[in-house]
Amino acid sequence: MHNAAFAQVGLDYVYIPFRVKKEGLGQAIDGMRGLNIRGLNVTIPHKVTVIPLLDKLDPLAEKIGAVNTITNDDGVLTGYNTDAGGFLQALLTRGIEPKGKKIVILGAGGASRAISFILAERGSNLVILNRLLELDWAKELASNISHIFTKEVEALELNEENLARVFREPDILVNATSVGMSPDINETPVPSKLLRPGLVVFDIVYNPIKTRLLKEAEAAGATTISGVDMFVWQGALAFERWTGQKAPLDLMKREVIKALGHED
Repeated sequence: MHNAAFAQVGLDYVYIPFRVKKEGLGQAIDGMRGLNIRGLNVTIPHKVTVIPLLDKLDPLAEKIGAVNTITNDDGVLTGYNTDAGGFLQALLTRGIEPKGKKIVILGAGGASRAISFILAERGSNLVILNRLLELDWAKELASNISHIFTKEVEALELNEENLARVFREPDILVNATSVGMSPDINETPVPSKLLRPGLVVFDIVYNPIKTRLLKEAEAAGATTISGVDMFVWQGALAFERWTGQKAPLDLMKREVIKALGHED
């Protein structure tokens, strides 16, 4: 995605993966300064632990408490969270404004955290559901958002009874769990009987591109958005941070779909 974009805009950049163990994170960030690497993406398990190693944080990344993109300006390292902006852009470009909408979010991990904060900042009304083993994560996330944005956010166990209750009137459903991700493509976090026309279903899983949840939502007449949209947008926003140039979004999306082995 990024290498195709760099070539398209004529930049002599290259995007490559580095495997960094937890104990080597500090050295890796020192290496970014020492080698004058312009930018990095950071993924699990480093999105939180990298923060103390940076010089500055974007205000939204600071609220979320997680970073996935770093820029290097003459040795000054700044952390951003483009997962949040990527999710919001994926909604807005489909003509969906989340302000004032009732939104059900499944999951309370890193992706859910970014999504919940950007939606709360936008003025959405949230309910967060998470499985019983990690219900504390959902409660803590809901409490943080309630405190920062002075609006009540409910946290509930992710089970069929609670789903049925919260599905009486939501406008948007976001699956921020890994349920339905390859190879477990026959799984879904939501019974199909709860899906209906007028609902927007956004599944952040991007492999497969069309999860069982999205297929069943489509069949029920709901509007669906694939995780590919968020993935491409978060990459595009990182690209723009690093380069100062507009990202070739269509090209980046084609590259992602090609890499996933799907042309549809």
